[in-house]
Amino acid sequence: MSSYSRQDVLRILQISARQLQGWERAGLIDPQQTYTFQDLGQLRILRGLREDDVPAASIRHSIRAMKAVAGMTNPLLEATVVRTGSTRIAFRHLGAMVDPIRRQLLFDFERAGQKEAMAEPAPLRPRGVDPQRNQQDLFLAAVQAEEAGERQRAIGLYEQIIAADPTYAAAFINLGTIYFHLRQYGRAEELYRRATEVDPDYVLAFFDLGNVLDELDRPEESIAAYEQAVALAPRYGDAHYNLALAYERKGDLRNALRHWQSYLRLDRTGPWADHARGQIRKLLSREKLAIAWRAEKYVAPPSGKSALRLAKSWESE
Repeated sequence: MSSYSRQDVLRILQISARQLQGWERAGLIDPQQTYTFQDLGQLRILRGLREDDVPAASIRHSIRAMKAVAGMTNPLLEATVVRTGSTRIAFRHLGAMVDPIRRQLLFDFERAGQKEAMAEPAPLRPRGVDPQRNQQDLFLAAVQAEEAGERQRAIGLYEQIIAADPTYAAAFINLGTIYFHLRQYGRAEELYRRATEVDPDYVLAFFDLGNVLDELDRPEESIAAYEQAVALAPRYGDAHYNLALAYERKGDLRNALRHWQSYLRLDRTGPWADHARGQIRKLLSREKLAIAWRAEKYVAPPSGKSALRLAKSWESE
């Protein structure tokens, strides 16, 4: 595989050393001395986004959220970046367009336009409504209503979609999220559960269900939902984070530690990573104290090794 030096990258992409260092400090790419062809592809995308004045923080948060939602290693290369506003981006992946920050599916205006432009003239047929096309139009209208702040209109449209197609999982999720923000948690739970039933592989549905069950103070059910999300997408960082919090509240420190460590392996920079490190230090310190308190008498460690080895080996699990 070809490798490129930092100077090669600056020359090929026509960027300055200061720009590259700024992207590294912002957490958009890991600092390194040599780069692969894939790295060049990622940097080209970053350059385009920054030239379009998309804030570095917005790019970083969207990448992190997409890793969590889709279990991706590098969303900039594994999905197509789509600009959705002056400061926001979404990702096109597996035929759908995802806003990872809001955890919602969006209507893909560009793809819809392409399909219409490329379609062959339809044969004459009796007038009527194409059910699939009608559902797409309704979903688009619901998303637009949400964007415009017309919450009640969006609710009505999502309800209409669900009534016509009880398997439309994306509508259940988006409608559930509206009710979640309205603090109507019972209704949100019902909608999220329906999404998990109609699509048992829908990772986001289990994550959102875990969130609402947590709000309803039902920790065992919440943990079960988060665990299912992690089972479906082991690289779902947000699910590991919430699981760690849930296990801590339950008093299950060993499982809390395990999920804090899993989260930190997926996200090593930023405030959430700093919080995870702090919790790991606290839990390890607490375990050392617990081990010392349980000991009935002093037992010298074999071969002069430190008695703290137990805690350290646990940390690396």
